[in-house]
Formats: sequence, structure tokens, C-alpha cells
Amino acid sequence: MAVRATVAVLGAGSWGTALAALTCGNGVATRLWGRDPKALAQIAASRRNARYLPDLKLPAGLACVAELAEAVRGIDVALVVVPSHSFHEVLDEVAPLLSPGTGLAWATKGFEPGTGRFLHELVAERLPDTPAAVVTGPSFAREVAAGMPTAVTVHSSDDAFAHRVAELLHTHTFRAYTGNDMLGAELGGAMKNVLAVATGVADGMELGLNARAGLITRGMNEMLRLGAALGAQPQTLMGLAGLGDLVLTCTGRLSRNYRFGHALGRGVPLGEALADIGQVVEGAVAADEVMRLARRHDLDLPISGHVQAVLRGEMTPTDALHSLLARERKPEYPETLFG
Repeated sequence: MAVRATVAVLGAGSWGTALAALTCGNGVATRLWGRDPKALAQIAASRRNARYLPDLKLPAGLACVAELAEAVRGIDVALVVVPSHSFHEVLDEVAPLLSPGTGLAWATKGFEPGTGRFLHELVAERLPDTPAAVVTGPSFAREVAAGMPTAVTVHSSDDAFAHRVAELLHTHTFRAYTGNDMLGAELGGAMKNVLAVATGVADGMELGLNARAGLITRGMNEMLRLGAALGAQPQTLMGLAGLGDLVLTCTGRLSRNYRFGHALGRGVPLGEALADIGQVVEGAVAADEVMRLARRHDLDLPISGHVQAVLRGEMTPTDALHSLLARERKPEYPETLFG
């Protein structure tokens, strides 16, 4: 059944293109906007995003619009799908262009670089009266583009808007749940990238499946403890936005963060590892922001902290491993974690 709405997807990378194809295929009038007019023209002409998703034939009804003002004119929902370091810039550009009543959603995972602020805080500051929602969960763009089964979650403080966005995305292969914990949903989506770097490093060092499972589980512990300090709902972090995305990103070789860590674990220099990925590695940015929040709340997050140290060149992966293994024994979970 077609969904009566008009959506502008802002960001023509792999995830933005996949979501634009998804909503358009779901009967939603969809416009795709990107920063590069030449690349967008090529997408429009070939009906393929040759750089990011060359195997995906885009729906004939998907409009590629080079001007941002035209892309968002008269729409019902703007869906921002850009890297976290670009989010503030795109938000500032689109805010004065949105008509009253237009909702804003985003499928960006990360923090505002340099401050550790969550993206929903930026939206509330810039667009306080606009319905807002975050779309997150375990979802590789390539698999979504191929029509493979996927489940995500849409969180908003406005229940009606969360259901509206979920309706736009929900198909027979793409299941969209809803929730009202934007902070928890964003924390899970951002922090799992840091932990994926850690598991990638361990796999690159060929430490085995036991080590990978231990890192994922103890990484989940760090996510829960930081979430508790920030006021996130534990069930959010144990769901698609946290545990689900963590497992996918820490075990799937389609993950840029995992591949980046894997290269570091094999001894590839940091700059070369980043260059080989060829796209933004969110975990390399988010590590500083996770640790900024940890210090603010006086939390010891050893895995995240060691990832930060490796990325800063303060430790080698081998040094980080030895440091983690040398830590003192203690209970698996503090008694106060869940209240």
C-alpha cells in the first residue's frame, strides 16, 4: 500500500541512497539531495549510485534534486543521512527552509565532534518546535539495497511522529519498530562504532573468537554503564539500537569501523587504514566523544579508552591488549547498574 507523503533524503552516500530507494519503492514520493551536483546528475542519468551502491537500480520515481531549497519545498519529512561531522552544517542549512509542520528525522550515528553533544540536542536547539526522530539499528546499506530482511527502530519524544516515520520505512523486508528514548538510541548507534574498532583490532591480531565475544560483551557493559549515567533506558541499549547494532558492527565485514580496526590489528598505519576505507569511519571520531562523556561522569570505560589511546598513537594495539589483560579482577556488573 502506498504511503501518502513526500520525503527528502538529505545525503547521497550509501545509506542515504538505500533509504531513498526504500521509501520510493514503498510508494512514498521521494527526493534525493547530495552535496555534489555532478555526482547527483550522474545518479539521475544512470539510475545508479556508481560510487557507493553500483548494483542497486534506483526506482524510476526517485527524484534527484541538486538544490536543497527545492529538495525540501513542500515535503512532509526531511530525513538527514550524512556523517556526524557534517550533521550540524546540514542542519543549519535546512532549518530555515523547512515549512511549519515538516518533521525532521535522521539516520546519522555519532556525536557532535568536539562537544560530545547528541544530535537530538542540536535539533532541539535549532528547531525546538519541529517533530524529530532518530532512525537507528543494525542495518548495512548494501543488504537493505538488496532487499534483505532488516529491522531498525525509530525513536522520538513525539510518539505520533515516530510511528509516522516508521510507516514511511516499513516494508515486507524492512521492519521499523518505535520507541521514545532518543538519548539511548543515539548512544547505542554512536558507541557501537568505537567498540567495533576494538573487535576489528582483535580479529586483525588473530586473537580468536573467544576474545571477540569477550570484547563485545564487555563493550556492552561499557555502553550500559554510560547509558545509566546519562539516563538512557537499559531496554533501549539491549535492543536494536544498542545490542543489535553492536553485534552487527562487531562481526560484519561490511562494517567500515570493523575493517578499519582489522587493518590496525594487522599493523597497517592509521592514516593508510583510513585511506583504504575511503569513507567516514565514525568510530575514529566517536572515541574522543565517548571518553569525554565518560570523564564527565567519572566512569572507567577501559575498552573505549584503549581504542582512543590507539587512535591517538599513545598505544600500539599490542600495548592496549596487554594493558586490558593486566587489569584487576572485579565483579562483572556493579550492583547499581540498573538502579
